[in-house]
Amino acid sequence: FELNMADIEQLNTAIQSQEVDVSKISYALYPTISDKYQILNSGSAIGRGNGPLLVSRRKVYPDELHDASIAIPGKMTTANMLLSRVFPKATAKKEYLFSDISTAIMDMEIDCGVLIHEERFTYKQKGLQLIADLGQEWERLTGKMIPLGAIVVSRELPENVKSDIENLIRNSIEYANKNPKVSRSFVKNNARELDDQTIDKHIEMFVNEYSLDITDEGKDAVYELFSELDSNKLKDIFL
Repeated sequence: FELNMADIEQLNTAIQSQEVDVSKISYALYPTISDKYQILNSGSAIGRGNGPLLVSRRKVYPDELHDASIAIPGKMTTANMLLSRVFPKATAKKEYLFSDISTAIMDMEIDCGVLIHEERFTYKQKGLQLIADLGQEWERLTGKMIPLGAIVVSRELPENVKSDIENLIRNSIEYANKNPKVSRSFVKNNARELDDQTIDKHIEMFVNEYSLDITDEGKDAVYELFSELDSNKLKDIFL
């Protein structure tokens, strides 16, 4: 493998132009590339209680969001899709790098913003207030888990190669779970927040049993996310 690290929206853009064979993407993007890529059963960020958070500097009520400017971590992210589903009238959006959103709110460049990754664990320390947990709202509306990110593989690769990649990812997650200290330096070299407690919370929240195998329950949540789309375009989406 040749490893390339990038922000999620950069990965979403790269996969649209088929620059890579394997990539992490936002689930929200997948329908636009479903004819070129399949979703691996291992490697997903999916679960309960781990959704994006909508926050602000001052108290903002949900019925005020139609007048509020909102920072999002990318148009193609699942965070943006969930915001649109939960608050369809919140349309004044501006794209930011996910790690810059809390600063933009504190500097009053923007009224509110959607936080993902490590940012969702540190917003209270920065004096920001929660408007809505978009994951909780999704679960309340659908009863399903929250499909955030997937690992996809090119349909052009041979079937045995695709299966080998999936198995390697599953084995890697299993090994990391059993030997968490082995990956600590790699994680810290690539983390936005270096506090060990924040890193541990991040990993615990987004790497779970469904990361090893998405299961039928997880797949059902993915199909729910895509329920407003033409089902004919979403055949044979999982490896």
